[in-house]
Amino acid sequence: GVLAAGQGTMNNLSFGDGARQYYETLCGGAGAGRDRDGQGFHGASAVQTHMTNSRLTDLEILEDRYPVRVERFAIRRGSGGAGRWRGGDGVERCLRFLAPQTVCLLSGSRRVPPFGLAGGEPGQPGQNAIQRAGGWWEALPGCVQVEMGAGDGLRIATPGGGGFGDVSGGG
Repeated sequence: GVLAAGQGTMNNLSFGDGARQYYETLCGGAGAGRDRDGQGFHGASAVQTHMTNSRLTDLEILEDRYPVRVERFAIRRGSGGAGRWRGGDGVERCLRFLAPQTVCLLSGSRRVPPFGLAGGEPGQPGQNAIQRAGGWWEALPGCVQVEMGAGDGLRIATPGGGGFGDVSGGG
């Protein structure tokens, strides 16, 4: 078979202070493709394409044990690349910190999107941003360490997978 690019990153997020640390990897979109029998398929949405047998901590546990609130965790609709078979969609995760924390991000596919194949379009690249308490959103690079204050927000939008085949059906 052949496959368009998946999200191409594990979207590593860690945060903590002198007393505790938290680490997670965020899922994204898988690439669409064609199997060895020539059957096309859509990419899966909101899956970990590079690390298996892993899952996120339940929101209730995360919010109980760490000074953070999860404001949004949803599929990033439309982030998968167009094609006869669509790439899978990434996710959007928004956190609000309740106390000062050091945040580290190690994420790729922020400037170069996951490629489509056989006429399929690329998936949307990922995005990272912070919002200082009561302020505007500011873009962050893929790899960064940043000090967050109480009330600051963090948004991570993971990449979608690439599409496969021409949208018109010719691929």
